[in-house]
Amino acid sequence: MEKSERNLWQDHSVRFLEMALRTDRMETMASPDGIGKRTGECGDTVEFFVMMDGDRVRRVSFQVNGCLNTVACANTVAEMAEGRRLEEAWDIRPEEVAAFLETLPDGHFHCAELAVGALYLALSDVQRRRREPWKKLYGA
Repeated sequence: MEKSERNLWQDHSVRFLEMALRTDRMETMASPDGIGKRTGECGDTVEFFVMMDGDRVRRVSFQVNGCLNTVACANTVAEMAEGRRLEEAWDIRPEEVAAFLETLPDGHFHCAELAVGALYLALSDVQRRRREPWKKLYGA
């Protein structure tokens, strides 16, 4: 049987490559307004850190332990969330992430679901912390 050769540079869109290789958001944010961490069935993990400016998502950073597809999805979710109002960030869907990337490989849609799910956990944490603002002082 003949083995097919795959070429990262030719098999993916420029958008996918930019999001997969971008590293400026890969950091643990100090004193975030919300944190969300999720591990998928594949074993990949995405953890988002969200900083708010009033009701707008000012900045999103993340840590990923996973494949290039998961990194591309996490960067895309961060890109989509920044600048949105909190309630608008809840509208980000895995289908939007996959469409933005253009060439997310078949069988890796779960990476988009994982990244969006981790964002939802971070947004939920933002809302919880707003109900209990005194806990931020203690790092809880």
